Amino acid sequence: MQPLTFVNDHNIATIRGLASLATPMALRVAVTLGLPDRLRGDGAAVEQVATELTVSPVALELLLGHLATLGIVERASTGYRTTEYGATLCTDADNGLTNLLHLNMAGGRAELAFVELLHSITTGHAGYPRRYGHDFWADLADHPHLRESFDQQMTHRFREQVPRIVDGYDWARFSTIVDVGGGIGTLLAAILTAHPGVRGHLVELEPTATEANRTFGAHQLDDRARATAGSFFDPLPEGAQAYLLCDILHDWDDEHAHRILGRCVEAAQPTGRILVIEAVGGRWASTEFDLAMLVIFGGRERRIDELRALASAHGLVLDTVTDLTDQRCLLEFRLATTS
Repeated sequence: MQPLTFVNDHNIATIRGLASLATPMALRVAVTLGLPDRLRGDGAAVEQVATELTVSPVALELLLGHLATLGIVERASTGYRTTEYGATLCTDADNGLTNLLHLNMAGGRAELAFVELLHSITTGHAGYPRRYGHDFWADLADHPHLRESFDQQMTHRFREQVPRIVDGYDWARFSTIVDVGGGIGTLLAAILTAHPGVRGHLVELEPTATEANRTFGAHQLDDRARATAGSFFDPLPEGAQAYLLCDILHDWDDEHAHRILGRCVEAAQPTGRILVIEAVGGRWASTEFDLAMLVIFGGRERRIDELRALASAHGLVLDTVTDLTDQRCLLEFRLATTS
């Protein structure tokens, strides 16, 4: 029986480690306080940093002690200093981690909605409104700094994947593309740059639409691209050959996803294509991210059959599925009356 006891003890320790909130919260608090940046170089004494940040020196010592066991900081003659490994969490590392962990930025704030996961599993609805009193998008509208950090987060998420998305599909088939909810225009600008014969129109809420126009200007695309302020729940620019929804539908429950697709079909009549780029459930989507979509937005990473069924309600037929990257697929839909 001894081997079984050992295995059980090992399993218990492993699960306790997986379930512990101490480390993820310690990392988030460290980033929110700016500790990796503050302790670079020679580092600093706990008392000095505590005074600067107006925090408890005793509590800060406890936090830094745990960060030292993680290898984020190390003890030095001056107190504590950031390690090379810990520098990954510095603001100028430009890897998106600050946004995802900082409790006062869109990503870090959103992940705290996981404390409402039981509510989301019980009801099927987002936990974010239960925690903050209104949904994620209303929060961005009410707090401009959250909107700005969310736009930055989306840019970081796509930066490495944009070249593969551009190269992995025949965008030149279309003379006009409407990027629906296209953020600050990073993807659309890359598509148009690679295909001089294509024109683009991006629809996004303010102030993101203004930033998208700056993106187009920076890429010398003013003559072929423009962004207008608007919602994808309202009528969209009509008559384009393709309507692009990139990482849009997974942010919404079925009711809202139907409204978005309805607007695209309404604008695309009679021959336009609807292009959906997402992490597809059972294909590339991670189970962890699936739960994040649920608890933050009330959405999910739908499977191909679910996306097909969602689209068919609007007279759309799935033509092709293309694996663009190791994270996202492109599903091309046409109107059932279009050959």
